[in-house]
Amino acid sequence: MGGTKWAVLGLPVMERDRSMSYDDKPHFSELIWEGDEKNMAVPPREAVREVEAKRAAEADKNRRLKESRSMPERPEQLKLWDLELSGRREEKRGGLPSAAVPRRDEIVKDKETASSSRPATTESQFVEHARELADYTENSAEFVKFKSYWPTYGHMTGSQTKWYFYWRNEVRHGRYPETDLSYIFLHIYELINGVGWDTPQNGCAQLSGLWEAYRGTFKRLDHYLGGWIADFSFIHKLNIPLREIVVRAKGLGGDLAELELKRCLTSAPEQLTLTALSLMSDYDITKSKFYAGPGNEVLERFVPQVVGLVNTYVTRKHGASLLEMFPPGPPAMRERYLFRSAVYDISQYGYSVLVPVVRISKSPPLRSLITRLFRLTENKLRALMDYRGRLKGISIDKDIEELVSKFLEREFRKAEREEKGPDIVIDKDKLERLRGDSEVVRHLLTVDEPAEEKTVGDWPVTEMPSVDESNAVVLDAQGSEAINEAQTAADKPQTSSLMPENEWEAMAGALSPLQCQAVLALSGTDGPAELRRLAAAQAALPDLLIDEINDVAMDVLGDLLIDGEELSPEHVTLLQYLKR
Repeated sequence: MGGTKWAVLGLPVMERDRSMSYDDKPHFSELIWEGDEKNMAVPPREAVREVEAKRAAEADKNRRLKESRSMPERPEQLKLWDLELSGRREEKRGGLPSAAVPRRDEIVKDKETASSSRPATTESQFVEHARELADYTENSAEFVKFKSYWPTYGHMTGSQTKWYFYWRNEVRHGRYPETDLSYIFLHIYELINGVGWDTPQNGCAQLSGLWEAYRGTFKRLDHYLGGWIADFSFIHKLNIPLREIVVRAKGLGGDLAELELKRCLTSAPEQLTLTALSLMSDYDITKSKFYAGPGNEVLERFVPQVVGLVNTYVTRKHGASLLEMFPPGPPAMRERYLFRSAVYDISQYGYSVLVPVVRISKSPPLRSLITRLFRLTENKLRALMDYRGRLKGISIDKDIEELVSKFLEREFRKAEREEKGPDIVIDKDKLERLRGDSEVVRHLLTVDEPAEEKTVGDWPVTEMPSVDESNAVVLDAQGSEAINEAQTAADKPQTSSLMPENEWEAMAGALSPLQCQAVLALSGTDGPAELRRLAAAQAALPDLLIDEINDVAMDVLGDLLIDGEELSPEHVTLLQYLKR
């Protein structure tokens, strides 16, 4: 982009170095992780396979040694596919029915066939058995505690196994009973290995449902599930928002936040979050006293809206979004190790996946703009909330500052009114009693001669004949008041019919040419859409345009001209003056 568009937002003109080259070939690069995974090196594939082979050989050796000594295995070391299904052992351990677990000779035969093609690992054996038990359920069971690292079926006792399959069936039907974390991880391992769902969308929904249901009880889910759901979406090419992942799993990794920023700034600015935007701001708003005090909620809500508003404004005015005006550079191919710390068989979807990541947060002019928008928004909200103290040294384009000020004034006041609720609360029971009382009064007053009845709103109003004082009926105070109010409303002249012609002319003269075009656009059959097209052509915002028109109408007519996105019916007379 040229220097003019760089300077319009108050940013310095910067020339990009066009001589830089980028090696776009896939390569194994160092991952950037936050928190516990920061600077964690990804092991080579050969090392992982060697570790898995040693683990499988050692497990097999221990099993044969224990069988030779005729010692019963401990529950946490049992493998379900190695259980003997004799009546004595099943009764002792309370295991699965024989119909649910394959016979030992069948398992041995299958294992021999599998071993001829590739060495069996703990993960591959888990996936094999998970597929066999994918549809198994229990109709009822009692909860039994279960704690195990990297849990599999063989780590559970008979009663634990029974509870797991009952609980899993409940979860699949949208019910989430209280349980232990190890049961949850076991079910998650099934899902990430492709067991228990028909479509990837359904599998992702189940993972998200587990996270939502149990994250309040088990905080460790935030540490793992965010990354695993992201891996799941990359594998199956699901175009899902990473918004909740970035917000819930704070510090999970800069790559996910960068991907979410690109998606929102490109196609969904209304879905921006403060957590993702903070990645590209030099001002840490979370350390502000205002954020730590009364401003937490409003900053979380309005900062992303302001950034989205400015992005829309720039796009309409210059024909290019913020990312197009300040391109951050080519994408970097990041190799992402799949399902870290999970029981995952790499033969399912591979060892890793390559993800193109654009470093949006590294664009200096964009960082400068976002930083100033953070500070400007906080200052405006401080003023609206009568909070003492202001941030200084904010330099930004006057048009943008005015746009942000009007937007925050309108939306903040609107939120205040919504929080307070309606000024008048109607008691429905009392209203029904009033209607009943009014019917009784009407009947008593029209006994001698019928009277013509009119309806004003929901209230029946009767033109009452004159009555003698001797025949006067003492009215209920509330019923009489309701009838008098309805009669007054019926007799009140309408604004449109009695509006002096010079006031319509004054209103038409007070509107600018663009405002006149906006009113005429709203009067059409496709009014709101036509108004948006007009505003886009004139680099204006429809909502602000409507507010300006209503401000003029309040000064001249004493009433709003536009209600929502529709022209008020009582003011249609104005159109003939505008068309002149």
